[in-house]
Amino acid sequence: MDRYMKAPLDREEVKTLEAGDYVYITGTIYTARDAAHLRMDQTLDKGEKLPIELEGNVIYYMGPTPAREGRPIGSAGPTTASRMDKYAPRLLDLGLTAMIGKGKRKPEVTDAIVRNGAVFFAAVGGAGALLSKCIKKAEVIAYDDLGTEAIRKLEVENLPVIVVIDSKGRNLYEEVCK
Repeated sequence: MDRYMKAPLDREEVKTLEAGDYVYITGTIYTARDAAHLRMDQTLDKGEKLPIELEGNVIYYMGPTPAREGRPIGSAGPTTASRMDKYAPRLLDLGLTAMIGKGKRKPEVTDAIVRNGAVFFAAVGGAGALLSKCIKKAEVIAYDDLGTEAIRKLEVENLPVIVVIDSKGRNLYEEVCK
């Protein structure tokens, strides 16, 4: 089923999503990859505040290429989500509502998704140039020293994703690969 959602996401609406649903996200989302996740984890370990609010928000596992002239961002394809698996449960428990990436997740991540009524979306790998057309604005908001891995605030319009792991723990990858 095709769904259109506004980010930040409403958790009750997220709970209505089913593995396999096509979702088009419009609104504000954030990017963060390996280095940014490590830094957020270290920040939490020190008892400090994260540079982004997690409740209702979406983190897109993406490191963009440089923007072409007249564009807010370059190619914006997803990166492999499993590299963030050791950090995801903690962020989900603190309110993160959705993640966008590609590839399988560990059982601990699925458990945290279910526990928190969250969701894991997949974006199509290899389609970064097309996905970038959905990004209307991009600005680095934290960890500028990390370059492409800095945390960015994105304004997106109808960013296409697929529900891979829904809030009930159904996993599209497992169902398709049986």
